[in-house]
Amino acid sequence: MATLHINGKDHAVDADPSTPVLWALRDTLGMTGTKFGCGQALCGACTVHVDGQATRSCITPISAVDGRKITTIEAVGSDRVGKAVQAAWVKHDVAQCGYCQSGQVMSATALLQGKKNPSDAEIDAAMAGNICRCGTYARIRAAIHDAARSLA
Repeated sequence: MATLHINGKDHAVDADPSTPVLWALRDTLGMTGTKFGCGQALCGACTVHVDGQATRSCITPISAVDGRKITTIEAVGSDRVGKAVQAAWVKHDVAQCGYCQSGQVMSATALLQGKKNPSDAEIDAAMAGNICRCGTYARIRAAIHDAARSLA
């Protein structure tokens, strides 16, 4: 039995310690906003924050997050930066199919929590591990710049 601190609350999870955080979130706790994409940490759809850092939940075992703070897409908007990113995503009509967007928002929020006015190169580097099959990269970059301006 593991206790995971997710979105400000403790959750008991009866699972093998090697179970990826993604499956604890989705299957055990019913938090389906975090998506399964590739299962190899290559696409970014499963991105969550662990102690504020963008983390691929599909390869992170629950044993590695014991005592650490996990934030998912369900709660990212409760913080000033996450709220600004979500508003910019809507303003710039970023999502097409939307499947990758929870991971994109989580990565963008982690970037802006650490870097107040990122350059295009810094945005590209931070978002490089997030794949969007619809190709909304230009809108993603514009939304991140807009969110940064709104937070200044």
